[in-house]
Amino acid sequence: MDASQYIASLGPALERLAAEDLARIEGVLLRARDDGGSIFILGNGGSAATASHLANDLNKGASVPGEPRFRAVALTDNVPLITAWANDTRYDRVFVEQLMNLLRAGDVVVAFSGSGNSPNVLAAVEWARGQGAVTIGFTGGTGGRLRAVADYSVVVPADRMEHIEDLHLVVSHALSVSLRHRIAGGAALPLPGPR
Repeated sequence: MDASQYIASLGPALERLAAEDLARIEGVLLRARDDGGSIFILGNGGSAATASHLANDLNKGASVPGEPRFRAVALTDNVPLITAWANDTRYDRVFVEQLMNLLRAGDVVVAFSGSGNSPNVLAAVEWARGQGAVTIGFTGGTGGRLRAVADYSVVVPADRMEHIEDLHLVVSHALSVSLRHRIAGGAALPLPGPR
């Protein structure tokens, strides 16, 4: 497979993304901004990079002059803290332990996991839900356990990890751009329905 074939192979999965899932997640993120809540974003490996990228895009790219801003934090960005918790407890606690310092009921936790089965991601989502947070999972394939434990989810219908990670970034950009335009235009989003 050459580069052009790879790019073309992204099309079918992109076309099968569920628009209603994206709309619900937009509503959750906008409600967090309107309520002054925080959005905590996490993931491993390529998903950690996407988590950092989404925090950047929400904090800067979705900012509109004169309007309230998003309060987004990537739990992937403090390497000393991640390694301290991994060393002193277990790696599956690196996100939970950070959330224990920061999370308030009603905040949002956004989790990226291509497989949907990363133990530290699942631990964070399950713990956050128990504390009254709203949880969002971005996953792939059939969704793994993350699809079942998150309040809302976007499942990329693909089996290649590269495709899943590519489309998670596409969806992140789409959400950021859409939110910025809705905020600038004063367009209301419907409240998110049940998952």
